[in-house]
Amino acid sequence: MSGSLWLKVPGGNTLPAVPRPRRTDATATTAPDGATAAAPDPMDELADRLDDLVAAAVHPDEIAAILESDGMTDEYIRLTYGRHDSFGLAEELFARVPRSFPEPERTPDPWKVSLTACLLRGLVFALPGLAYLLGAPLLEGPPDRLGLPAGTLTLLAGALIGWVWDQTLSHRAYSWLGLGDRAAAGRTLLVGAPAGALLGTAAALLVPGGPPFSYAFAAGQAFYVGAATVLLVLGRERMLFAALAPMAAGAVLTPFVDLPVPLRVALLALSLLAACSLAVRELPLADGVRAALRRVRGWSGRRPGEGPVRWRMLRGAEEEYGPRGPRLGDSVPYGVFGLGTGLLVLYAALGEVLAGGPAEAVAAPSAVALTLSMGPAEWLLHRFRSGSLAGLRAARSPRAFRRRMLAALSRCVAVYLVVLLALGVAGTLLWPGAPGLTAVRAATLLLLGAVMWTGLLLQSFGAVRPAAAVCASAALAQSLALLTGLGQPRVVQLAVAGTAAAALATLVCLLLGRATAHR
Repeated sequence: MSGSLWLKVPGGNTLPAVPRPRRTDATATTAPDGATAAAPDPMDELADRLDDLVAAAVHPDEIAAILESDGMTDEYIRLTYGRHDSFGLAEELFARVPRSFPEPERTPDPWKVSLTACLLRGLVFALPGLAYLLGAPLLEGPPDRLGLPAGTLTLLAGALIGWVWDQTLSHRAYSWLGLGDRAAAGRTLLVGAPAGALLGTAAALLVPGGPPFSYAFAAGQAFYVGAATVLLVLGRERMLFAALAPMAAGAVLTPFVDLPVPLRVALLALSLLAACSLAVRELPLADGVRAALRRVRGWSGRRPGEGPVRWRMLRGAEEEYGPRGPRLGDSVPYGVFGLGTGLLVLYAALGEVLAGGPAEAVAAPSAVALTLSMGPAEWLLHRFRSGSLAGLRAARSPRAFRRRMLAALSRCVAVYLVVLLALGVAGTLLWPGAPGLTAVRAATLLLLGAVMWTGLLLQSFGAVRPAAAVCASAALAQSLALLTGLGQPRVVQLAVAGTAAAALATLVCLLLGRATAHR
């Protein structure tokens, strides 16, 4: 999300224009009584001409640079102003003209984004959950060994693999887009999206004991995640929303109309095929096939002994200075972050059931609220960047900037938590048979929201490794507590979420309290 440090004004010079000397018809003036007055002091004339530039300088060397850019040589300065060189003249001008720092010109906010677009993304993140309502009659069966509804483990295995893989894939594709190479981003998605779909399907097939339809549903889920990743990375949210419309419309009708099974399957298949078709249309499929054929021909046509010399130390100019893409290792922490946050959301919804509680303890509204809140979260991340940029322009000291940054951070976190709480309360009231949103559940939900928002904030500033380490450690601690039966599930969730939120808040204050982090 960060822009370049050196910003250039399009089509213009960024250096200040030095005012030209005023032309006079004579070097002397006439006094009121008719006598000839002395010529004006050249230092006064120079200070008056460069008043704005000299007043805004913070060091005499800035003035010396302006004088030299104006073409003044040391010889000219000695003859005209009687000073030894440009530095001596600059020091006298700096002492003569009082300091005055004008406010910078107002520039458009580079972090301003549309709230509607962010809300649409949050809606697109949550709409696929309606597919479970349509497919529920096909997933009926006896509860599994953990007491969860039939097919839950099968679907969760594929979903977790999809979260990890597609977070990694998205970062790599976004990195290519940031380098201005949309074709390389398309090739990355062309290879990575089908591979992730196959991995998610394989993970679901390895879970035994699910209903037969659960494996087909998990395969469709995996391919949908791959297609959605392609469309979201390439900025095609509206297309994805349109693809999900048939499934969403059918799911909305299920509480009022008992839809026949063939119609449910048709609606699910229609949305899946629409999403996959739109994703394929956006990918450079023909270019990818041609590149693969060229590579295969190169492998088959290479004779023994040909190819690069492995022991050779010198490189050609084209190899040394050729364009390099993003490193694969830089994308791995994003996958770890996706795994950690995915497990935390999963435990928020199913933690009590996984610990042996009743099936009625499934807190699905909490997971839905966290998913829907990602739209406002994205918008608030941009608002924080706008606030920190305004703080950079207005602050006069590092301490003043830190205060402004913390004020912007507090406002954004508070707004996000209010939105998240409202979504949690609304989901609990509307979800049939959902457990009540008690004080402990609400506190856990808000702490998880703080973890996810601050983690995304650090990720947007490039500090994804510490954020991924905290989230993965929190998920690991909760997994160990679940496996060993340590503590009451609600108390464990609250303690883990609170510790992770405190750790990430500390990292935000330490890493983002420096003005250089916001360049």
